[in-house]
Amino acid sequence: MFDRLLWTLVFDEIIAGWPEPAANLALDEALLRAGPRRPLVWLWRNPACVVIGRGQKIEREVELSACARDGVPVLRRASGGGTVFHDPGNLNVTTVLPDASEPLAHLGKLMSQVVTRLGLTPVLGDRGLFVDGAKLCGFAAFRTRTGALAHSTLLIDTDADLVGEYLTPQPSDKRPLDSHRSPVASLADHGVRPSAEELDAIVAEVLEVDRRRPPTDEESDWQRRLRETRYDNPDWHRTGARGQVGQRSAGSSR
Repeated sequence: MFDRLLWTLVFDEIIAGWPEPAANLALDEALLRAGPRRPLVWLWRNPACVVIGRGQKIEREVELSACARDGVPVLRRASGGGTVFHDPGNLNVTTVLPDASEPLAHLGKLMSQVVTRLGLTPVLGDRGLFVDGAKLCGFAAFRTRTGALAHSTLLIDTDADLVGEYLTPQPSDKRPLDSHRSPVASLADHGVRPSAEELDAIVAEVLEVDRRRPPTDEESDWQRRLRETRYDNPDWHRTGARGQVGQRSAGSSR
């Protein structure tokens, strides 16, 4: 049912360089909150930071002393799923649909096509996209009454050692919301080194993007409001207990 969708590529032409993570996470959610009228895709990158899932306990997921030592901020997103390390070598792909019962299955299929186009053989598992047994992509999603959002990470050339530096090992007392730790390897680790422009173009071609635009006024307004109520609020990132706007989360496999 998703094969012939016409996608709009959203791009942020206002903020130059690598924007702050709070602004990116707020826009990520804002694209859904604004009530999309047609399928959207947004390709984005963060500076170095750790991003945890909506219901996760920060002390179980993050090596806080290492993050504080290196000035790596720790943030919380609105979707479920596990904790991820972001940096400019990690491409984030956000898809937003006006209505979708299986947004993760849809995104997994798209990312499998992207990785295949790069000359690798991906395996889509319950908790991500793997190549030769190592995770290359993780997924997470959430829904509102107006649509569904799913986002994926794609490791381009992020150093796998940094993931272990800032994320905790798997706790011995496993809990349902804990991340599932897996070996990770980037495209570069597999000998694939596309430029940012080449990779963005492949994603746009796989999704058959037919239109490009910056965020609308409504999306920008939602971004501002979400920053005020969530993403600029330290309590949100620390506990997830404040700044809620009533989403129903559906997490998976970051």
